[in-house]
Amino acid sequence: MLLIGAEDEEKWLAEGIAGIQHNAFYLHRALDSNNLRDALKYSAQMLSELRTSKLSPQKYYELYMRAFDELRILEMFFKDESKHGVSVVDLYELVQHAGNILPRLYLLCTVGSVYIKSKEAPAKELLQDLVEMCHGVQHPIRGLFLRSYLAQISRDKLLDIGSDYEGDADTVMDAVEFILENFTEMNKLWVRMQLEGPGRVREKREKERSALQELVGKNLHVLSQIEGVDLEIYKETVLPRVLEQVVNCKDDLSQYYLMDCIIQVFPDEYHLQTLEMLLAACPQVQPTVDIKTVLSRLMDRLSKYAASSADVLTEFLQVEAFTKLSNAIEKVIEVQVDMPAVGAITLYVSLLTFTLRVHPDRLDYVDQVLGACVKKLSSIPKLEDSRATKQVVALLSAPLEKYNDTVTALKISNYPRVMDHLDNGTNKVMAMVIIESIMKNNTCISTADKVEVLFELIKGLIKDLDGATDELDEEDFKDEQNSVAKLIHMLYNNEPEEMLKIICIVWKHTMAGGPKRLPFTVPSLVFSALRLVRQLQGQEGDIVGEEVPATPKKIFQLLSQMIEALSAVPSPELALRLYLQCAEAANGCDLEYVAYEFFTQVFVLYEEEIAVISESSANVSMKEP
Repeated sequence: MLLIGAEDEEKWLAEGIAGIQHNAFYLHRALDSNNLRDALKYSAQMLSELRTSKLSPQKYYELYMRAFDELRILEMFFKDESKHGVSVVDLYELVQHAGNILPRLYLLCTVGSVYIKSKEAPAKELLQDLVEMCHGVQHPIRGLFLRSYLAQISRDKLLDIGSDYEGDADTVMDAVEFILENFTEMNKLWVRMQLEGPGRVREKREKERSALQELVGKNLHVLSQIEGVDLEIYKETVLPRVLEQVVNCKDDLSQYYLMDCIIQVFPDEYHLQTLEMLLAACPQVQPTVDIKTVLSRLMDRLSKYAASSADVLTEFLQVEAFTKLSNAIEKVIEVQVDMPAVGAITLYVSLLTFTLRVHPDRLDYVDQVLGACVKKLSSIPKLEDSRATKQVVALLSAPLEKYNDTVTALKISNYPRVMDHLDNGTNKVMAMVIIESIMKNNTCISTADKVEVLFELIKGLIKDLDGATDELDEEDFKDEQNSVAKLIHMLYNNEPEEMLKIICIVWKHTMAGGPKRLPFTVPSLVFSALRLVRQLQGQEGDIVGEEVPATPKKIFQLLSQMIEALSAVPSPELALRLYLQCAEAANGCDLEYVAYEFFTQVFVLYEEEIAVISESSANVSMKEP
């Protein structure tokens, strides 16, 4: 393939089209006068224009389509023996005397189409004859378009069940063999295009080849449309042969396109029943192939198929689809050592999406996917790729969106381990996502162990993480802390002992957050504790040990510590209001001495301010007449 300018190419295309039009004019005159000899002569001269090597694939396609239109007219002439007076058998022999091989094979395919329709010879033999003769053209572009023409004229003549051409169960394999052979040769020609010309135009050649990929893929589409190609034929013949060509061609563009083509054109049921075979080819492709996209599309199709029927879901369990997909992904990541982190994590996101759709009840599967992601993240010094970070967030968000219940996510042991690999800023973002999910779904976190896990997950909002720099403005910080304050109200258990444990856990984490967060979180925690006090109102008891049941007195002691920490911030006005609330609650529980202690704290807190006010009042009194 030569380096040529756009102007030169347009000139050569124009010359080629002019040559086709010139010979087509005389061809039409010969057809109108039923002159077979001249028709063959001018059609051969017309088709000789396709022998050019000066055009890019796109320009060659324009030239080819001009000739294709004329060939359809010529085929109609060949069908009517009354016009040219030559039997189709003799005509098939006659066109083989055309001077150049390329026009000869185009004419042979055209007459061959008529010959098959006449049923004067077995379609199987004629198709096999044509596909073998096409080996005579080995120029990549010319050979590719010639075989594309063969595929086009043969589509309605394949030996399928119920077809007009000997179609039965025994002859379907003949059609399969014909398409597979043509597909294999077309793919070889397509791959060879990449090797033509100097290496510095590689990117341009790939772009040109991409424009022609459907010529090759149409063969697989035709295969998928053959009624007689059942699961057994697909499993035993079609898929192994296609995958063999995919793996052996060693071309990244071909491998990516054909793998994707397999997934798109063949039935979901076939993919499910041949999953192991299809997945085994994935690690064998070139490292430069975007296999993550191929696998993602496969899992997407399979998950939609699983949702189509309850019976289908049973098939997924029988073939152990999750295990096979999981193993294949691990193998691909292992083999493609240079795969970027974003590629590997994207695969885990796709696998998790598949799992949540197909096996939503299997939290062990979800945990397994997250665990595999943790293993990958652990091998990365630092997650600096923003795209990879977004994929981790997508991975963590998926269970929240699926279950609409953060409690379920809290049961997954590897969930917090994945979050540990987020940078501080993203950790906060994910913490907000978790809180928003709880608030949106009105989820109540009711056990101390789950509260412990939850506050570990949102620790980016609870305290300053190691190495974190507080870049938030005042409004953003307030929004974050107000969200945490709202979250505290979603932590509740009817059992007093468990609720007290929850309060103690929240207090432990709150204290670790430093003084600037206390004015936001302490009030919510205080009112949560007072709600528990009202529940226990009238009970008596004293603190003897850690196992003593929750009592009002025990809770009031804890409340005193909380407000004392708040007053030291300092935040005296807020502390005053909370002391007064606690004093009122203690009085309602007939704990007068406890209420007195809270009032004492109020007096101590504002002793200096009260003294100043008293002094001012005295001075005013002395001035009165």
